[in-house]
Amino acid sequence: MQTYLILGNIFSLLSEICIDISVLKKNKNDLRYWQVIDVIFCILSNIALYTYAALTTNSVALIRNILAYKNKLTKKTTWILFVLCIIVGLWANNRGVIGLFPIIASASYTIFMFTTKNEQQMRWALSSNLILWFIHDIYVQAYPSALTDIILSIWTFMQIYKYRKQ
Repeated sequence: MQTYLILGNIFSLLSEICIDISVLKKNKNDLRYWQVIDVIFCILSNIALYTYAALTTNSVALIRNILAYKNKLTKKTTWILFVLCIIVGLWANNRGVIGLFPIIASASYTIFMFTTKNEQQMRWALSSNLILWFIHDIYVQAYPSALTDIILSIWTFMQIYKYRKQ
């Protein structure tokens, strides 16, 4: 079990490095590219940490992020992924109330991916997403992710403020 915890934390650290890079990007498509890579590492971390609701919602998020990156995310596809995220997340949830946090984070971010063209709004969506993931990550002992979630939330709020002035 300890080996899986260490492995899960290594993957969560790699995931958080990718999401950190995405926040620095000014171009929405560059931001999405790094979020595709982020989700791949998230999935590997979820497998190692036995967090099945997070695993299923991240799998749906991977599809969503790839489609968004390729500008193929339609309104119909967005709603299908939104519903799929909720259904498979609830079906796979093995963490009770804490297992709902990744479902809420991913489902709400799916809506923002499609409905906004504005980088500032994407940053706000990312911030709320990170706070939900922080709570989940603490519970499942994904400590690098939890620490980075907080740091990145603060950094994202700083970016929101910085770009608000421009």
